[in-house]
Amino acid sequence: MNVQPDLEFIRSLKEAGGDTLKKCYQCATCSVTCPLSKDGSPFPRKEMIWSQWGLKEKLIADPDVFLCHQCGDCTESCPRGAKPGDVLGAIRAYAYTFYGWPAPLAKLASSAKGLPMLIGIPVVVIFVMWLISGAMHIPTSEQFADHGYQQFFGHWDFKWYAKNIFFIVLIMVPSLGLGLFSAFKGVTRMWKTMSENAGINPDYRPSVGQFTKEFLWPSVVEIVQHNRFRECTVNIDRVRGHLPLMLAFIGLFIVTCWSLIKNDVLGLIWPSLHGPMLLIDPFKILANVSAIALLFGISVLWSNRKKAEQELDTKATFYDWFLIWEITAVGITGLGAELLRWAGAPTFGYIVYFLHLVSIMMLFLYLPYTKFAHLIYRTAAYTFEKYRESAFAQK
Repeated sequence: MNVQPDLEFIRSLKEAGGDTLKKCYQCATCSVTCPLSKDGSPFPRKEMIWSQWGLKEKLIADPDVFLCHQCGDCTESCPRGAKPGDVLGAIRAYAYTFYGWPAPLAKLASSAKGLPMLIGIPVVVIFVMWLISGAMHIPTSEQFADHGYQQFFGHWDFKWYAKNIFFIVLIMVPSLGLGLFSAFKGVTRMWKTMSENAGINPDYRPSVGQFTKEFLWPSVVEIVQHNRFRECTVNIDRVRGHLPLMLAFIGLFIVTCWSLIKNDVLGLIWPSLHGPMLLIDPFKILANVSAIALLFGISVLWSNRKKAEQELDTKATFYDWFLIWEITAVGITGLGAELLRWAGAPTFGYIVYFLHLVSIMMLFLYLPYTKFAHLIYRTAAYTFEKYRESAFAQK
């Protein structure tokens, strides 16, 4: 067989944390040790040799790459000191950039060199929007106590749609829309390539209802329950970080939706619903609990990452740390803005709230290019794993 290695791809893997790939000598200890590897489709042995050969096209379309949870069991057992989990993590980082759209933005989010621009883009966008809104001023203590941050972008007399919400939607919806559209394009492209590699007949497909019920929904449930995370042994502590973090995002999503309904739907009928939520409000309690869970979860992941770098000699990479920094910024600025509102400090409160909007926009805008993308790509891989074992894939 004539193998044409992609040397640039190999170099990118080494830079992204896969620098031990050449230590592998194909003993298969990793595949035997991995609690998630299946007899019919074992990993990560084959991925290690494909990486050594630079077979980029096979790796970025390999669902097993995305099924790896990087728990460290294989690294613990490797007799040569190779770190297959880190290599697969580096492959995923490359895949997110490869499938990312638009390509310049995906490339920008792939290394620390682009960090000034990654921060600068949302800072400029939100600053300009704040300037355009005509509300670029710090409120009085009385105004701050009455409205909190609900007039950050100002106020107008049109009661059917608040000015503040108008500007926030104008900023955040296109950011999230671009992120989700890019993720959709990437996953669609990856699914097509995985199907071709698996020899699946594209003409024989389930209905949307069948696909959702038999493959997609069970995958989502399995991910939410963290079943595979719990099968890992070396780094089982990661469940303590990932699970509260996931639940925190779900809780904050619920609170955000309720806040919009309360202020911009029900508030039109009962004006008393306008304004910040009371501390005893159930949704406010959910928001605060979620914020604490978010900070707890990210602190566990932060600690685990530092421990891996110090004790296991895991390479520190921008890919691994960027999402940790992002989520930390979201949690600290969100909770900080609330504490400053309680303290009646509008100047510092508005500054921290501005940074909170920046961090949220970064999370949305760069969703498909960072480690956050594993929520989408791993869900697709779980779904494809079930699909390729079904009767539909055997036709």
